[in-house]
Amino acid sequence: MLRALRMGLAVGFVVGVGIAWAQTPSAPASPAGTAAPAGAAAPARPPRPPAPVRDPNGPGMVKSVELPDGQVPPANKDGNFIIGPTHNPAPEMAVDPSVPKGDVYEFTMESKDSKFYPGVERDTTAAPPGAPSAEGPVSASRPAPYTRHVAVYVPKQYVAGTAAPFMVGTDGIDRGWFTVLDNLIAQKRVPVMIAISVGSGGGDGPGSERGLEYDTMSGKYAEWVQAEVLPLAEKTAHVKLTDDPDGRGTIGSSSGGAAAMAMAWYHPESYHRVLTRSGTFVNQQWPHNDAVPHGAWELHEHLIPESPAKPLRIFMEVGDRDNYGPPPAQGPNMHDWVAANENMAKVLAAKGYHYQLIFARNAGHTDRPVRAQILPEALEYLWQGYPVAGKK
Repeated sequence: MLRALRMGLAVGFVVGVGIAWAQTPSAPASPAGTAAPAGAAAPARPPRPPAPVRDPNGPGMVKSVELPDGQVPPANKDGNFIIGPTHNPAPEMAVDPSVPKGDVYEFTMESKDSKFYPGVERDTTAAPPGAPSAEGPVSASRPAPYTRHVAVYVPKQYVAGTAAPFMVGTDGIDRGWFTVLDNLIAQKRVPVMIAISVGSGGGDGPGSERGLEYDTMSGKYAEWVQAEVLPLAEKTAHVKLTDDPDGRGTIGSSSGGAAAMAMAWYHPESYHRVLTRSGTFVNQQWPHNDAVPHGAWELHEHLIPESPAKPLRIFMEVGDRDNYGPPPAQGPNMHDWVAANENMAKVLAAKGYHYQLIFARNAGHTDRPVRAQILPEALEYLWQGYPVAGKK
């Protein structure tokens, strides 16, 4: 069922509202070969210990430029930067009455209509098929329907019938970055672009629809967006989206950041620009895949180092108190968000990519004050090199 609504731009900011699975670890499984009684409530999850505070200048960390408190990096510079500990919102986060406001069109998508994702959910009444190991998480799942929401932002400056650059965002609906785009477009700091916020299929972590979509290392999510989301976005919002990969970007936080990166990595012919915050570049893929056994950890472990450089521009942010999973007894720790993002910076630099990593002091996972401080600069950095009409 398709439900479309044209509405004025509202204020909000929910990029990365999906909480990573590592923040709320699964309850202990029932003994092997047994299942919880049907309808029984899942055991209460123990509180997660606070993540350790990491030193950006400590052993193994990338060499970074430490900026004065309150500053963000220049939008035209590659490299590694340290910000904080104070995180005041950028002025572009606020609605400017003098700036043209874009329109937002919304629609819903049903699992029954998808040829890619028919819908699953975590089955908390069944024992997982195996025990957790260094090879990644395990979970029991069962079929389940979903309804997802999608919002399409169209700036007032868009000329009907023209092919526009655009970005696809995960964990929609998000109107906060629409406000930022209003301001940046008016200031000619980014091109006149469409923004598409796509909701997940629900749940979080292994066994869930969101976990399946976002943590799977493959091109499937990008292929689903291309085949099922973009045509509806064009039809609902009455826009035309460019086929030029240099004019197409992705944005996401936590597991949504892993999905954003996978979209461009597996389909660089479709996307060249990636913005992630607290990217889940860790071993969280479910179900297991022998081709990429360590899930998104493979990006910096094997995929990027062992592949020719791709024409991607990448922005990343991670906090000093970002998610941390203690190492398993069976193998190395592949569930440390700070290490994963630092490793990404190392391999991207070694391959000569255009990238920017912000390490934020006094910041947790998908930290809201940090997001409000850096998003305008991150978007402007991401769109460096793309023509902006009227820009001097």
